Amino acid sequence: MDASNAGEDDMSMKKNWLSAPEPGAPCSIIAEVAQAHDGSLGMAHAFIDCAARCGAHAVKFQTHIAESESTRAEPWRVKFSRQDDTRFDYWKRMEFKPEQWAGLKTHAEEKGLVFMSSPFSLAAVELLASIGMKVWKIASGEVSNMPMLRTIAARRQPVILSSGMSDLSEVALAVKQVSAAGAPLAVLQCTTSYPSPPEKIGLNVLDLFRREFGTAVGLSDHSGTIYPSLAAVAAHRAEVLEVHLTLSRDMFGPDVSSSVTPAELTQIVEGVRFIETMHANPADKQVLASDIAAMRGIFTKSIVAAEDLAAGTRLDHAQLTLKKAGGGMPAGALESLIGKVLNRALAKDEPLHPGDVS
Repeated sequence: MDASNAGEDDMSMKKNWLSAPEPGAPCSIIAEVAQAHDGSLGMAHAFIDCAARCGAHAVKFQTHIAESESTRAEPWRVKFSRQDDTRFDYWKRMEFKPEQWAGLKTHAEEKGLVFMSSPFSLAAVELLASIGMKVWKIASGEVSNMPMLRTIAARRQPVILSSGMSDLSEVALAVKQVSAAGAPLAVLQCTTSYPSPPEKIGLNVLDLFRREFGTAVGLSDHSGTIYPSLAAVAAHRAEVLEVHLTLSRDMFGPDVSSSVTPAELTQIVEGVRFIETMHANPADKQVLASDIAAMRGIFTKSIVAAEDLAAGTRLDHAQLTLKKAGGGMPAGALESLIGKVLNRALAKDEPLHPGDVS
């Protein structure tokens, strides 16, 4: 198996929330491309290859149709683009044709990835539905877009709901809308801050969402590090992780500082699998101890004579010491030997056995 296919084969054997969308499912890891392709179709395809090599379960884009989504008065959050005069111009440059979106979806599926793209208008929903997209991600800014939520929920396909720009009541309304239609749902804690500092991640919110909504939960992370993702799975059993992916820290784009590199995404994938294996195999300390019984003789110490001792010697602390290897009386029995009498002579460093004293 070559390296380019290793992630795909391993992933295909492992169930996750995307393939079994219900609470308690193994975690799905989504590589978020967003606009990191900067309008280049070739770059978008390169991100698909990268996400597959890293072992992600899904690759996600954003589908912007400028005329349906924005007015020319939309302000820049940060004026990062030197070639786009307005935010509208930027969205226009990010557009792909329907056949190009279909090609991206086909490529992703050939690589064993679930293809996803967040729609930002009803026109984008229609486009993505026309190419057969099967899992829907609602971006933070669209949580209150009820016409779009109703349209997506009516399809009864899995929905992932981000919460970065909503309070609890707004999230609850969106959850009610999706759940009422019978669509499988995961609710993600998200901090819309780029990059998100540790004090703003809000991992505890995953437990709140689980209690309040009874859904699968997860984290959409913008920290640009591996730590929140691993903690979300280790401490909160997240069913979904979404992390922005950049091919390099030197790439252009507004999300680079909040993204992970391919090496870091691979670490997240490997770490999640390691953590889930630990969760799935709770330890019995007695069993663990018996498993390493053969090693005790190598790593533990025995009680040995500190000097040559004659038979009949009444033992005191000065005459005994602890040295490897194990196999004689264990170190924990040292105090029980003080005041006992040797039944036979011992040479220096010779281990004691229970029958040697009375």
